[in-house]
Amino acid sequence: MRVLGIEGTAWAASAAVHDADSDETAIFTDAYQPESGGIHPREAAEHMRGAIPQVVREALDHAAAEVDGEAGGDAAPSIDAVAFSRGPGLGPCLRIVGTAARAVAGTLDVPLVGVNHMLAHLEIGRHRAGFDSPVCLNASGANAHLLGFHDGRYRVLGETMDTGVGNAIDKFTRHVGWSHPGGPKVEAAAKKGEYVDLPYVVKGMDFSFSGITSAAKEAYDDGTAVEDVCFSLQEHVFAMLTEVAERALSLTGNDELVLGGGVGQNARLRGMLGEMCAQRGARFHAPEPRFLRDNAGMIAVLGAKMAAAGDTIPIEESRVRPNFRPDEVPVTWRAGEDVARAEDPTDAGTQRGAEATVAVSDAVVKRREPKAYRHPDLDARLRRERTRGEARLLNDARRLGVPTPVVRDVDQREATLAMERVGDCDLRDRLTEAHVRAVGRHLATLHGAGVVHGDPTTRNVRVDGRTWLIDFGLGYHSAHVEDFAMDLHVFEGSLAGTADGPGPLLDAFESAYREAGDPAVIEQLREVEGRGRYQ
Repeated sequence: MRVLGIEGTAWAASAAVHDADSDETAIFTDAYQPESGGIHPREAAEHMRGAIPQVVREALDHAAAEVDGEAGGDAAPSIDAVAFSRGPGLGPCLRIVGTAARAVAGTLDVPLVGVNHMLAHLEIGRHRAGFDSPVCLNASGANAHLLGFHDGRYRVLGETMDTGVGNAIDKFTRHVGWSHPGGPKVEAAAKKGEYVDLPYVVKGMDFSFSGITSAAKEAYDDGTAVEDVCFSLQEHVFAMLTEVAERALSLTGNDELVLGGGVGQNARLRGMLGEMCAQRGARFHAPEPRFLRDNAGMIAVLGAKMAAAGDTIPIEESRVRPNFRPDEVPVTWRAGEDVARAEDPTDAGTQRGAEATVAVSDAVVKRREPKAYRHPDLDARLRRERTRGEARLLNDARRLGVPTPVVRDVDQREATLAMERVGDCDLRDRLTEAHVRAVGRHLATLHGAGVVHGDPTTRNVRVDGRTWLIDFGLGYHSAHVEDFAMDLHVFEGSLAGTADGPGPLLDAFESAYREAGDPAVIEQLREVEGRGRYQ
């Protein structure tokens, strides 16, 4: 099967021909380069209007030349389907691409395939790596999220709550006066920089970049060398992405990670992810740069998989979708697969989480391991603060009547906690409505006293005859309904990523929370859900 792919979500006017039999992909791209600032939607659309016909013609000429055996021959291009980026992206750009795809498909009388741009970033990594069912980190200009295939769809395991990672970096470089794109310029300047502290915001497997961008601007305005700000911006932002990727691997028990998106071209990010995976015995793959940045090759590759599965659309139903979320897509081209894996620890007495190893006997000793991927100063700060905070919040929760293990010893220097052993297994391994309702009541109790758990996932709840909350390392005190809603958002995301048919469990969780807690938190949860990228 040979598929023509057309991409044009924002800046890259691109067309490609992918031969599924030989696994060869030819890509033709004309990128939009703004004169100043970031991407201007009207200018980007004007660029697409002129560039898309040209790159499509180059791709079709390439396909015809392969058939004819001679460039410039008269043979018709051998195309079996036309795939196009249906969304998410800038509406004016997408409409130009959609129109071109419909015209070519109609002329060639071949099926039309509408591809989710973000899933294409994921699938090209999975395709090139040959992995079975990896967790995928998408790090692009307009987005940053973690995806895993579960229960017939790609589930969002974690995502940015404000801006995309590339846009966050670009906001800083525009402030400095550098032209778009800013990422390569930050990467170059960072090579001459030194570490300074910046905010670090991880909320379970979600994260936020607005605070660190503002702090970076302020540091620059206050006279901190731009090289130092660039170095530290990378160290903090990419460490956040690497940490949440490890949390997703831990939640699912997975041992495969792929990287997608244009920011994935950054060597420091790839290095951090590679170090993290090596430290936990996982496999990591980042495609070559031509498949990381926006390109039609990834559209054609996923388009071929979808076409082979019969997942095509009539031309009259092919409208573009600027807010097309990846978890809305029925995954027709994969069956019998799942991101979740059963963990097989080398030592039955030692369990490994995302940031700590836990020695289990009659008691539990939890040690936050040094992370090789993080800058030593940042790593020491996080391990120390989280160990101290967890010990304090575990005791606070117990005083409120929430079942938590008793803390017996704390060593901040070694980032170690000794505590009571609780539960027979993780909630992930025994998902019942009764346990999920108990989590709802426990979180309502904590929130009523101004305590935020910070990371209430199905791995951070232990169950037996009772339901225990553990791992308060990301927790803190707060009086803001937003912070309480984020607790609920994190827990529900972990349910969706680990439960088969999570609907009844989600209903039971929210019902119990409403009965025991403030209904305003549920209302704020709906607002948080709508804040996700491309919602």
